Amino acid sequence: MSSLSRVLGHAGAEMATYFLHPVFTLSCNVARQQKEPDMHFKKRIAVALLVAGGVSQTAFADDETERLAEISAYFTSANLLKPITVVDCTLSGGTTTRCASITTNAEPGAREMGPWCPDSIEDGADKGGIWLESGRKYDVSGQFVKQLAEFYEDPDWQLYDTQTGKVHVTDTEEACRAAARPDVDVKYQNYCVECSPSYLGEDHSTTFVIPLEPVEAKKSLWFLDLFDRRRPPGFGVAFDGVKLEAPAPVDAILDAHTLAPFDDCGGHVNPHEGYHYHAVTGCTPEIAAAEEHAPMIGLALDGYGIFAQLNRDGSEPAGLDECRGHEEPGLGYHYHADAAGSNLIIGCLKAQHGCTLDDPDKSCDASVRPERP
Repeated sequence: MSSLSRVLGHAGAEMATYFLHPVFTLSCNVARQQKEPDMHFKKRIAVALLVAGGVSQTAFADDETERLAEISAYFTSANLLKPITVVDCTLSGGTTTRCASITTNAEPGAREMGPWCPDSIEDGADKGGIWLESGRKYDVSGQFVKQLAEFYEDPDWQLYDTQTGKVHVTDTEEACRAAARPDVDVKYQNYCVECSPSYLGEDHSTTFVIPLEPVEAKKSLWFLDLFDRRRPPGFGVAFDGVKLEAPAPVDAILDAHTLAPFDDCGGHVNPHEGYHYHAVTGCTPEIAAAEEHAPMIGLALDGYGIFAQLNRDGSEPAGLDECRGHEEPGLGYHYHADAAGSNLIIGCLKAQHGCTLDDPDKSCDASVRPERP
């Protein structure tokens, strides 16, 4: 009998089937009419299981096949390019182990991406995305663009034509690539930067290689140091298959008097990495967790679960550490996303991490410093 059946007791095979097809709650405001989209290391990752009455119990996979089934069930709404498999991998600390290999096209399957930049200073909030500044989330409306000089107390901001009111937008692939880089082309300073997913090509994919079991690291990997060469491209994956990224390099963006908005779901497109999230705003699929606990929204690259910021009663979980993680009875150690305006989904990774790969046929050796575009 599997560990799942033992935990569920008399529910048996019926509840095991229910476990392998968890209930997802999608809360993305596709129409955009509202701007607010309403362990300690353990041998196995605890899996939050939704049961009758909304109360969850904890099951531990006792073999590779069961753990693979659990992870596959998380990503039923993702744009998977092939079934999730288990592969050999080398983690960041040099540990050789077994990992789940999850290959997606890096685009959310349940909704459209964007918009990002408004076309005119007359456009409302529904025509643009959001911007993150000083812990707050702002709508990138035409009025916001118009008032950037005042907002940043810098008269050099001028993202629109004063005669026509038209916003300067990177509306070609050439412009996107020239502006969406640390050394912004002078020609595209004072531009609103957006890149179309169509620039990536049909063969674009991202493969997340995540350990089936977290392995203790000698020290945490922090994300605030944008120049740390140990930092992988992305620290996890949401259940819609989209990469969860470290903080956006806002200082470099602003130094060139550019704005690179995120859509209402906290994502934008980079010509090298595709669509990815810098904030969690409630758009991603969720798996209900125990009692009043926040729902689970993704997996970190070290194998721990990532949960939403707030519990069901609107409170933030107590006792979060520097990585925004804590130990919870029945759920083990896991992370909680920070507020959208923070530009920091989680602070660091506690365990050895796997890889994010641009080629699904590559093997994962995270002990080697990742290449940067």
